[in-house]
Amino acid sequence: MTTCVFIQIRCKPGSTYQVAEDIALKEIHSELHSTSGEFDLLMKLYVPSGEDVGKYINDKLLDIPLIERTLTTLTFKAF
Repeated sequence: MTTCVFIQIRCKPGSTYQVAEDIALKEIHSELHSTSGEFDLLMKLYVPSGEDVGKYINDKLLDIPLIERTLTTLTFKAF
């Protein structure tokens, strides 16, 4: 079973479109949205079963140099 996570991404000033393009090229996201407020992008990601969530995000996403900060929200089956 995969783990669904939402990741809010703050980009270095003026780099949101470049970060979004870099993420799109990796083809790891389910959804990617531009947002207003404290963060610039919101990404929905399914971490494959058996993968460590933190390591997966570090290895697959956080190698993009223009990402300044992220906030990850894990989801759990409620019903």
